[in-house]
Amino acid sequence: MGLIIASIEKHQLRQEELDLQYKIQMITKTRRTLTQSVEDLTAVGANYDADSPMAKALEQRKAKLKVLEQQLEARFEEYQDQLKMISAQRESAEKMFEQEVGKAFKY
Repeated sequence: MGLIIASIEKHQLRQEELDLQYKIQMITKTRRTLTQSVEDLTAVGANYDADSPMAKALEQRKAKLKVLEQQLEARFEEYQDQLKMISAQRESAEKMFEQEVGKAFKY
């Protein structure tokens, strides 16, 4: 019975690990897009007078994008920490599984 439980736990932890890796990948992609958007807004804003309404609107938009980028960074770090914990748990589950296999086939 211990072998089955260890196998299920190992599988569940691997799935959680893959889910976190996917989320981290999506955040990285989104952050790249946000950075490009901020750069584009900066380039467009250079064509306007700093006191013009359009330049002010662009600066507000850049500020909102920066806040979003900071939120994504925080979530990224949170997922990285979770991934480290899950990886450690998975290694432990792997060892437990190997011990259970050894017990099950020991004569």
